[in-house]
Amino acid sequence: MLTVEQAQGRIFARIPSMPEEEVGLDAAAGRVLARPVVCNRDVPPWDNSSMDGYAVRAADTADGSYTLQVNEVIGAGVMPTATVEPGTASAIMTGAPMPEGADAVVMVEHTDGQQSGLVTMHGQVPPGKYVRRRGSDMSVGQEVLGAGAVLNAGGVGLVSSLGQPKVWVRRRPVVSILSTGDEVVLPGRPLGPGQIYSSNNVSLATLVRQAGAVPRDCGNAPDDLPTLVEQMRDALTGADALITTGGVSMGAFDHVREAHRILGVEMDFWKVRMKPGKPLAFGWVHGAAGELPVFGLPGNPVSCMVNFLQFVRPWLRMSMGDPRPFLPVVPAVAGHDFKGRSDRVRFERVVLQASEAGWIAHSTGSQGSGILTGMAAADALACLPLDRDPPRAGEGMRVQLIRPGGLASSTPGYGW
Repeated sequence: MLTVEQAQGRIFARIPSMPEEEVGLDAAAGRVLARPVVCNRDVPPWDNSSMDGYAVRAADTADGSYTLQVNEVIGAGVMPTATVEPGTASAIMTGAPMPEGADAVVMVEHTDGQQSGLVTMHGQVPPGKYVRRRGSDMSVGQEVLGAGAVLNAGGVGLVSSLGQPKVWVRRRPVVSILSTGDEVVLPGRPLGPGQIYSSNNVSLATLVRQAGAVPRDCGNAPDDLPTLVEQMRDALTGADALITTGGVSMGAFDHVREAHRILGVEMDFWKVRMKPGKPLAFGWVHGAAGELPVFGLPGNPVSCMVNFLQFVRPWLRMSMGDPRPFLPVVPAVAGHDFKGRSDRVRFERVVLQASEAGWIAHSTGSQGSGILTGMAAADALACLPLDRDPPRAGEGMRVQLIRPGGLASSTPGYGW
């Protein structure tokens, strides 16, 4: 049975590169750049004031208290017309271009606000005070965002500040999702005897979107081999990856393995030494657009999501060129004794509490692979190595962040 690292090595050994596409900035947030963004203009385009005040010659402020003749008022977006000579100043607004002759700005708070064309100031200012130099943020020819950068709000704003309305990004992979089993019913339909509602389709679609890819819900396939093969064939059409859930164990009605064989899927492995998520199937199939991966995830909802986070999500991020495709794993302190010792790596659901010592991890409770309440509450997965005693209260451990927006530190509490 493969370890988690060995399974990841096999999956990540063949990463296709999603083709490039050009998108507008309104659709660029969260996308991965395929080409670098190169600065085509100096930013700022001229020396400008970082404060409302008066543009002066620093030498005129040497006495610490002085009165100067006001030349003009320079608003943002207005070019100055007068040169600042000795004994003069120009009123200037934040962002407005510095006039010729001036080399510093005195804040308006340090003046009398100007009376009859004269302004009295106090306080000495050195050359360059409150002056933003031309090109101090970006300069012509500078690569300001490299290929592989994930565009956040700041990145999109940066590109917009250069006057560039579009960027080249990697296309988002299309992921088909097909659940299996006669016992599974999609929400909104009546339940029959012994049936349950599906959670995997919507959970996986959400995880696929959060990974930056495009989910395609292909519904549920019954425990009938010909029907399963037909639905899997349809799901493969036009997809960049296929995820099936359920049917990867050894039961008499688990037909996924045979469906893979019929469809020509080149199976790589079937099990991983982890808990939850042991029955993970992975292989490749040749389609019209080339090779695409087929992930057979367990039917148990928690196992399904944990496997996605360890294997499918990083594959998707890598295919889009993300140089940091993995969820962060950070140190934490056990908030209580964790139980058990296993011959498999364990990913246990925990909530995190902020403290002076760092994150404190507390179990969500029962770790059964069907306990969705624990997955809904979890901030992270405790990463518990195989064949080692689990951490006791106060001992260090490692946790994988799966919901950073839900952490206790997201509430105000800056600590200053």
